[in-house]
Amino acid sequence: MDIFVLSRSISTYLNHDLSYLHKDGSENEHIYFSGDIVQQSISLAPEIAKAEQERHTDKKHKHMASVRQLTNRLYSNCRRLEKCNSNGKDYIPLLRRELKTFKKLQHTWMLTL
Repeated sequence: MDIFVLSRSISTYLNHDLSYLHKDGSENEHIYFSGDIVQQSISLAPEIAKAEQERHTDKKHKHMASVRQLTNRLYSNCRRLEKCNSNGKDYIPLLRRELKTFKKLQHTWMLTL
């Protein structure tokens, strides 16, 4: 839940800086990554719950793989957002640090399932 709250706060902060249009009428490509981190962080909790509740090993592994993939995408999008031209990018290392902690917990959690 901390990852979700943090990613939503960062996205909201970044949207103010990234929502403008360039002189040629194009939009900033980083605006989409800010939405992606929110969407991916929202998807983490339901996938974890599904893995916990699943009785069949193969389906459990499917949900665990989904959690791993979401975490990796989230981390990757954080790296992309660090390249944007916004003051909000200073908060992205906080989210990346939280994701590193989550990955360690995720590894332990996967071993217990």
